[in-house]
Amino acid sequence: MPRGESLRLVRLGKRYGQFEAVRDVSVGIEPGEFVSFLGPSGSGKTTTLMMIAGFETPTSGDVFVGDTNITNLPVHKRNIGVVFQSYALFPHLSVFENVAFPLKMRALAEAEIRSSVLDALELVQLGGYETRMPHELSGGQQQRVALARSLVFKPGVILMDEPLGALDKQLREYMQIELKRIQKSLGTTVIFVTHDQSEALTMSDRIMVMNDGVIAQMGTPEEIYEDPRTKFVASFIGESNFLDAALTGQEGDVCRLDVGGIALKSRLPSQVLGKTAAVTLMVRPEKIFPVTEKNTADNVVEAVIDDVMYWGNFIKYRTYLKAAPGMTLSSSVLYHADSPKFKEGDTVSLGWSIKDSRVIPE
Repeated sequence: MPRGESLRLVRLGKRYGQFEAVRDVSVGIEPGEFVSFLGPSGSGKTTTLMMIAGFETPTSGDVFVGDTNITNLPVHKRNIGVVFQSYALFPHLSVFENVAFPLKMRALAEAEIRSSVLDALELVQLGGYETRMPHELSGGQQQRVALARSLVFKPGVILMDEPLGALDKQLREYMQIELKRIQKSLGTTVIFVTHDQSEALTMSDRIMVMNDGVIAQMGTPEEIYEDPRTKFVASFIGESNFLDAALTGQEGDVCRLDVGGIALKSRLPSQVLGKTAAVTLMVRPEKIFPVTEKNTADNVVEAVIDDVMYWGNFIKYRTYLKAAPGMTLSSSVLYHADSPKFKEGDTVSLGWSIKDSRVIPE
């Protein structure tokens, strides 16, 4: 049964002519971790994955699996499994033959091949599908065959390049659960490339957010979502409100802000104060709630409802600040029978906690 190995990237870089696709990426991944490389198109996440797999040669830096430097090893000697978005199944081979292919390339005995293939198919819940051809399978079943093929030779690390991208929403969500179940049961190390933020938040032990070829931030899903270090991370992971603000003072780890003449407070990252007075105040829409006589908040603003959108389990309000009409706020309020209901043009008090707002350097 495969067990995970550690993976270490040391100042990894890739240049195409004058263009730096990846630069100075250093990260350590623990055995058995599920780590997502997340970022927009062109951020360098897939190029980094391809260098780990051996399909791209680094311009600089090194790749270690365990204590072994594999930077210059050919693909077939790296003991790394790869699952692509296209699945890359051989259309003329049966399910059994597709899964057996990497074992045959390693010249294993027929009895060992058969036993390993059947075990791998049982693991991905495809026992009894050995004689099927790829065209006889659904997209989800083809994805499982590709996964079984990547597992069957017991790699220490499995790389997945947007493997769920071709699936519909319902099947995609089901396969997220299945992939995580299999990964946990085996304890194997998984690197998962995606541009889907919800997928990364749902599946990952840690997320490496990439932008312009560098690591923008790395941390647990909660750290990335709740404490983004930059405006890019805050905007790419989830939905955020951004308000231009000026620092006016500090009390412990809480700062005072001026936002268009409105006095607000926020938790203050230590690296901000003293470097600049101009900052961005960020608050997530789901952290904002209507303030009534029954509740209160650390920060309260008067706003005018500009748009109302019903989303089933919550209502999204788009508003502009009454004291600063050029500034807008979106809020997402859970919907239930006793929820206050607002309509376009209504003036409302919106509030949020100090702990739910973040100050980000300009």
